[in-house]
Amino acid sequence: MAALSGLAALRAGCRLWKLPARPSAGLPGCWLRRGYIVGRAESPPTFGLLFDIDGVLVRGHRVIPAALEAFGKLINSQGQLRVPVVFVTNAGNILQHSKAQELSDQLGYKVDPDQVILSHSPMKLFSQYHNKRMLVSGQGPLVENARALGFQNVVTTDEVRTAFPELDMVDLERRPKTTQRPRNDFPAIEGVLLLGEPVRWETNLQLIMDVLLSNGNPGTGQVTAPYPHLPVLASNMDLLWMAEAKMPRFGHGTFLLCLEAIYRKVTGKELKYEGLMGKPSILTYQYAEDVMRQQAERRGWSAPVRKLYAIGDNPVSDVYGANLFNQHLQMAKRGEERGTGGQQKRQPSTIQSCVSILVCTGIHSSQDPGSEGAQLPFHGHRDFSFSPELLEASHIVHDVDEAVQLVFRQEGWA
Repeated sequence: MAALSGLAALRAGCRLWKLPARPSAGLPGCWLRRGYIVGRAESPPTFGLLFDIDGVLVRGHRVIPAALEAFGKLINSQGQLRVPVVFVTNAGNILQHSKAQELSDQLGYKVDPDQVILSHSPMKLFSQYHNKRMLVSGQGPLVENARALGFQNVVTTDEVRTAFPELDMVDLERRPKTTQRPRNDFPAIEGVLLLGEPVRWETNLQLIMDVLLSNGNPGTGQVTAPYPHLPVLASNMDLLWMAEAKMPRFGHGTFLLCLEAIYRKVTGKELKYEGLMGKPSILTYQYAEDVMRQQAERRGWSAPVRKLYAIGDNPVSDVYGANLFNQHLQMAKRGEERGTGGQQKRQPSTIQSCVSILVCTGIHSSQDPGSEGAQLPFHGHRDFSFSPELLEASHIVHDVDEAVQLVFRQEGWA
């Protein structure tokens, strides 16, 4: 039999899959993409994808090849996403538009900034603190990030150290050489923002403690620490994360663990948070749902999103968070929904379930001892109780490309 022309082969494929060869004039009614036959006029999607970034799509600055395969299946012939996609990362030491541009360069398609949720993005909901003078800790574009979140009156740990150099004493090279005159013109600090791991942990730990123990006046040195202390908002609870190194690296969760231990040892009381953001916080998934709804409205997709698939590499943040959100959704159906922080009212949720998918290209590996049933220590944050069932992924696959194929099969899109 003579070989079919490209167009004839395409139409034959359509007939094989019982798809119309030419529903309207112009392009053929379906096209092939990496083994998938995709109809020109697909029905509006009723599901959406939440992608973790580090360990799923990239390792450090290196894109994981399976990510390119996966997005080859997710992008249509016009270069548009076929389903709602939101990138949910616990990273926070970068601007939202910069992260979007970084992803665009790595994945080869334009990622819009509003598709990217950083660990601290839900802090936009905590408007009751936006006009307070807040100490901000982290690195990178700290002030720009804080202002983008709505906080208009922020002071950095470097600014506190400059005002009170005698407070930073660990590094002998940075100790003041002369006695400084006490300052009484430094405005009181009214709260603390922990946006990500800082560079000089000893300096940040010391100055944050000074602010909490002095009720926002680090130069005064109060004898009795106030309790409850000033409000603290924190994002990114990851104890560890995966970059180019063979072993995981410390994350902001490790810094929070240090701060909590120091505060408890010094005061005999527990450090309390007004809000904890980033995965596995329910608030982060609710925020992602709102972002996804807006994305679907812009695309003109009329059908509401009913199911989320959360794809990640970290059982403690990605799997636990997706399962915790799914548990929250089921409780809401029974009228048992609990508050999750923030003051802004949300639209009623259309999401009915959230499915967790674990990949083996990052923190979790198919060779991990836990894969064979060994009990591993719980790496989650203190304020999230250890629940073994929440650490069990709905599905475990090798990489993100297999995850997307799995979702398509589940939804009847393959």
